[in-house]
This record gives sequence, C-alpha cells and structure tokens, in this order.
Amino acid sequence: MQVPVLDINGKQIKTIELPADIFEAKINVGLMHQAYVRQMANARLGLHSTKTRAENNRTKAKWYRQKGTGRARHGSKSAPIFVGGGIAHGPKPRKYTKELPRQMRRAAIRSVLSALLRDQQLVVVDQFSVSSPKTKEMQQTLYNLVGEHSALVVLANKNENAERGISNLPNARYLRVNYLNMRDLLQYDKVILPLDAIEVIQNLWGKER
Repeated sequence: MQVPVLDINGKQIKTIELPADIFEAKINVGLMHQAYVRQMANARLGLHSTKTRAENNRTKAKWYRQKGTGRARHGSKSAPIFVGGGIAHGPKPRKYTKELPRQMRRAAIRSVLSALLRDQQLVVVDQFSVSSPKTKEMQQTLYNLVGEHSALVVLANKNENAERGISNLPNARYLRVNYLNMRDLLQYDKVILPLDAIEVIQNLWGKER
C-alpha cells in the first residue's frame, strides 16, 4: 500500500510502499485481544496476600464459655466473621503468566500494525530528529505531525534529544522499535514511524520463509 512520507514539519515529500506481509496482514481481533491480555497478565506481580485466621496475630483463647450465656458458640476472635479477624478464601501470592506461541505473538503484532494503517493512525516520517531536547520544540514537532492527538514515537536507535523532549509530555511516549508491544501500539491515537524504524520492523516481524 502506498502511504505518504512526511518531513519533520508535517509536509509530504514522497510516498513509499509498505511491506504487505506486515501492514496488510489479516486483522485478527481475537488474536490481538489474546496477546493484549497475555501482556497485561504477565506484567502483574501477583504479590497480594491476606492472612487467614491461623496467621492472624490475635489470641487464640476462647472468647467466652461454651454454654450458659445465651449467645452463639464462638472460639477465638480471629474468626473471619469478626472485625480484625482473618480473611476467608482471600488472595494469596500466585503467578498470572500466560503462554502464547511465538508465531501467534508475531501474527498479533502484524495484525495491530495492519489495523493502525487501515484506520489511518500511522504517520510515516522520513526521519525523526530535533535540534535540541527542549520540550517546547518537541511539542511543536508533534503538533505538526499529529495535531492534538496523543502519539507514540517509534525510534530505531538511541536518540537522546527526542527521548528527553518527549519524556515531559503527558500525551506522548517514545519506544524503541524492537520493543513494540500490543499495549503501547493500542494506547495512542497516532503512531509515528520513521523510515529507519520501518526497516527494522520488516526485519523483525516480516513473514518467515
């Protein structure tokens, strides 16, 4: 598919043909959702923990005698029905990690890139470079490219000026191209792709032969 290539000021300078096996792949919404859920689940630490009545640091003595009071039978105050007692069936530390085959993960990335292109959310630039790390200059650059939309800037290599300029903007983020993932690609209104980043994408996520 032919797409326009912009300069850093937002002016079209040429068009290029994006690789069809990556940017015109079958859009599998179910697979994209599965990959997204896997990523978010794998990011969970699973350190939550509650104390049972056995682990609660309270006296284990019987609260009052068994018979003769007219009240219900109770043991210690650490029972779950009392304030300050243990938690019945509460969460314990566990792993939330999910597995997904490599080919499915690669297909999910191709699917989301194709969906972004279809929905006109990809902005291709010849190169993404700014003269200084000033936030004001970066804000103007992003406005020239995407207007008021939030943006994910994909960088092929280390770019200190761009990285420092973007880091203070609340609605923009930079990401190295080899760390592309479902969450970041779906989180922003626009994804800015320099030409050198597209070359890396083609090498990493192109169809294996």
